[in-house]
Amino acid sequence: TVTVDFLVNVFLTGGAPWGFTLRGGLEHREPLLITKVEEGSKAAAVSLQVGDELVNINEIPLSGYRQEAICLVKGSHKTLSLVVKR
Repeated sequence: TVTVDFLVNVFLTGGAPWGFTLRGGLEHREPLLITKVEEGSKAAAVSLQVGDELVNINEIPLSGYRQEAICLVKGSHKTLSLVVKR
């Protein structure tokens, strides 16, 4: 079986809390994955899914470090643009 990854662009508005949890990262030799999406959250409203791999935040390609991703998310005040690999 061949699995094909595809990229999904999501755009969240309204400010934090965005309603998702990240784990992994190069620090742990793992991809940066969404591990939780809060029900009724902004992340849920744009169909972010558990297992999505974060590759880009606010048009900045990620190096893969969790700390970098967290800083970029925390620096987003009114809008948050994400590209995930699904």
